[in-house]
Amino acid sequence: MISIVTPSFNQGRYLESCMRSVLDQGLSDLEYIVIDGGSTDGSPDIIRKYSSQLRFWRSAPDAGYLAALNEGFSKTSGEILAWINSDDKYVPWAFQVIADVFKKFPQVQWLTTLFPLVMDEEDRVLSCRQTEGYNRTAFYRGRNLRREGGFYSFVIQQESTFWRRSLWEAAGGRLDEALKVAGDFELWARFFEHADLYALAVPLACFRFQGTSLSFEQADLYRQECEAVLERYGLPEPSWAEVHLRRALRILPPRLRRVPGLAYPAKIIEHAGRNKSWTVRPGWFV
Repeated sequence: MISIVTPSFNQGRYLESCMRSVLDQGLSDLEYIVIDGGSTDGSPDIIRKYSSQLRFWRSAPDAGYLAALNEGFSKTSGEILAWINSDDKYVPWAFQVIADVFKKFPQVQWLTTLFPLVMDEEDRVLSCRQTEGYNRTAFYRGRNLRREGGFYSFVIQQESTFWRRSLWEAAGGRLDEALKVAGDFELWARFFEHADLYALAVPLACFRFQGTSLSFEQADLYRQECEAVLERYGLPEPSWAEVHLRRALRILPPRLRRVPGLAYPAKIIEHAGRNKSWTVRPGWFV
């Protein structure tokens, strides 16, 4: 079973589109929970419209975004977990692909997309850039945090990230409510203590770029909280010289970038072609 949680507060303009992207997946083994923080924009009416298809929902003032997520996850029973914010949405094939991949590869504890999508307020896709994969050491050195210095490549797209319950429980089984907005980044840091992150070579979800999203309104606070998380792990940021060396190496063909001591290994899941199946291959990035 796949269990999905949506936290929501006054995002009625986008909420139904988000919920439909979950409920229209066509997966019978699905558990969906919506936690609304007492919206006053008609959101409760939207949720009530689909209440018969929900495992649980409520609309009432709460202690904030991360507390709402913890409440939602406490209601889940599925083996595969994820959350999607109320202004984002899944692509139609996401859950079937996720179910197939987790079934085939028991060693995969969590995965995300290699092709994160970004859309605008009108559901128009603005971006679909290929990422390079993900690596524990690179993450702890700041590779997936946008900040000055040039080492950054891509964030780990939260709405495209799925994990097994066993990993969730091993990492503490809850998000850190001491934070305000960077709960996803802090959770990824704890996940990396237990398992590698696999990158799946298909899009899974769309992040909506719109002015009232937390990631837009509180970008500076998000970065500050992420930096505080990375400080716990004590790995040095790349020096100026290392950053520029890595930039130079990125110009080379992929096979020439595997410089010992610099190239980071990654794990990629892709489809092998017609009438074949999903396979895992090694990836490398600098």
